[in-house]
Amino acid sequence: MSEIFLIKISGEDKPGIMHHIASILADYEVRILDIGQAAVHDTLSLGLIIEVPERYGMAPILKDLLYGANEMGVKLKFVPVPLERHEAWVAAQGRKRHIVTLLAREIGADMIARVSGTLNANGLNIDSVTRLSGRISLVNPPRTGRACVEFTVRGEATDSEALRSSFMTISQELGLDIAFQEDNVYRRNRRLIAFDMDSTLIQAEVIDELARRAGVVDEVSRITEAAMRGELDFKGSLIRRVSLLRGLPATVLEEVAASIPMTEGAERLVGNLKKLGYKVAILSGGFTYFGARLKERLGVDYVYANELEIEDGRLTGRVVGEIVDGARKAELLEDIARRENIDLQQAVAVGDGANDLPMLGKAGLGIAFHAKPIVKKGAKQAISTLGLDGILYLLGLRDREALE
Repeated sequence: MSEIFLIKISGEDKPGIMHHIASILADYEVRILDIGQAAVHDTLSLGLIIEVPERYGMAPILKDLLYGANEMGVKLKFVPVPLERHEAWVAAQGRKRHIVTLLAREIGADMIARVSGTLNANGLNIDSVTRLSGRISLVNPPRTGRACVEFTVRGEATDSEALRSSFMTISQELGLDIAFQEDNVYRRNRRLIAFDMDSTLIQAEVIDELARRAGVVDEVSRITEAAMRGELDFKGSLIRRVSLLRGLPATVLEEVAASIPMTEGAERLVGNLKKLGYKVAILSGGFTYFGARLKERLGVDYVYANELEIEDGRLTGRVVGEIVDGARKAELLEDIARRENIDLQQAVAVGDGANDLPMLGKAGLGIAFHAKPIVKKGAKQAISTLGLDGILYLLGLRDREALE
């Protein structure tokens, strides 16, 4: 019968090691059952599971491998693998896999320890670890810190709610974002992303800025607070708040648009997604005037928001057409996906408010961005430590693959 062996090779990484080892195995018609390699800094770790034909046996192969390893300046170990153990390993390949993504300005050992311990306690095994963020220079540190490590894990969580709760606790205590996604075909083939606008793509709530210029910011804030207490729905609160803007010169819209900064990472994120062929939409409870500016600046494909009525150069205090609230955002996401022939599992939705939860729930990847706890709890994933371009990590992109 043939024999099965695990070969472990470690040492200083250098060109030609794989070729040299594989050439020796090829001379003996060895069948490679599995292979994996990782290099951390200048250190190589290469593993192979091989099937050795009965007519050769392992002794001559091992002799040549040890000689070859010595020539290459690396260490070699080999371990016999019983057939039943190998078959148990093969049978495990059908188990679910998940991607666990850690995002922060800096990732420390305490974060790795807490997350890996939680995974282990919930019956999940780490198969591989990959750094998605760029290499860190200590002489010339990056201006905007971004750090991301991705775990591929195998198995079924013993208690998915307990796992999620543990991740939220770790996030709050250590200033870390933890995403937990099933590793499936949809994760690797997203094609549509929809953004809320205010406090997501831009760093302000436009209606508050308009209210400040109209001298009614306190009144608008009281209505907003009533809506947050559940005393008013979004439509009712929007109608009442906009009514307070009556008489405001339309020229103020341009002033406000020019004064509001983009959210960190917004342009980098959208630029990369457009390069990858994504359709990009803004689905906002804010106003079309500002959405149109962003469409031009970012190359957005769709903008749906609320239109302020203007007569004789001034705001009338009314909204024209159907109001875009939470339910409407979810409907629009579905409609865009249908028109573009995109499965909703291939859609990403990003927002910060409670009225974003319906579309976050519809999308295959719903992300609460710098959101309040109630929104983070209701969304599939959350980012609170990085800018919008942190979403690229959740899509599996490495820094070296992305446009700056």
